[in-house]
Amino acid sequence: MLKNKKVIIFDLDGTLIDSIGIWNDIDIDLIKEISNIEPEKEENIAKQRDEMLKEYRESKDAYIEYYEFLKEKYKSNMTKEQIKEIRYKIADKYLKEKIDYKPYAEKLLKYLKEKGYILCIASTTNDYTINIYKKYNKNITNKQPFDDIFTLIYSKDAVKNLKPDPEVHYKILKELNVKEEDCIIVEDTLIGVEAANNANIDVISIYDKYSDYNREEINKLSQYKFNDFKEMLEYIKQEID
Repeated sequence: MLKNKKVIIFDLDGTLIDSIGIWNDIDIDLIKEISNIEPEKEENIAKQRDEMLKEYRESKDAYIEYYEFLKEKYKSNMTKEQIKEIRYKIADKYLKEKIDYKPYAEKLLKYLKEKGYILCIASTTNDYTINIYKKYNKNITNKQPFDDIFTLIYSKDAVKNLKPDPEVHYKILKELNVKEEDCIIVEDTLIGVEAANNANIDVISIYDKYSDYNREEINKLSQYKFNDFKEMLEYIKQEID
């Protein structure tokens, strides 16, 4: 799996950090704040967010389009800009205090770093959120601070086109002066796995329950599949030690 690989590119939300459920909670609180209509079930919140971000991936700001979608769906009197501001305020406490690495993720990162792999993040979240993780989230900074472990960290602000467009991966290849065959990508969602396929880079899918509605397609498009990072770490140790 890692034979002849130099660079390992990780998605962030839902992959390295256990955050998809948190973002669902944030969006449920947001909907309650902007509307009197009852929010969708949690699994539908994640699905509709992914679908909207995929549909508007080539727009200037896919998340603004998502807020417009929420405004229309839940018949809010607020503007999409006001909805954006409210979501940021709701998210702040969640991001600082509740987000954490998935089990064994920090152990895997430390092991790979010690083995000499170049580790990168390619995320569809924004610089603002990543900065909170880097500076204010003690769950992360006390285990494996991002700046100590990752050579490159690219958010959605670094590219014009979001996943499944492969732009962020091409950016990493160019920055590190490596080829597709030198890299492998770790993802949890269908749009992430599609981005890896579109970049012609091998992909490892890590199980996340919030992607179950796309599980068959994720498995079909992934070269490697693991239930969690403990399983992945054990596999890698057997492979390279």
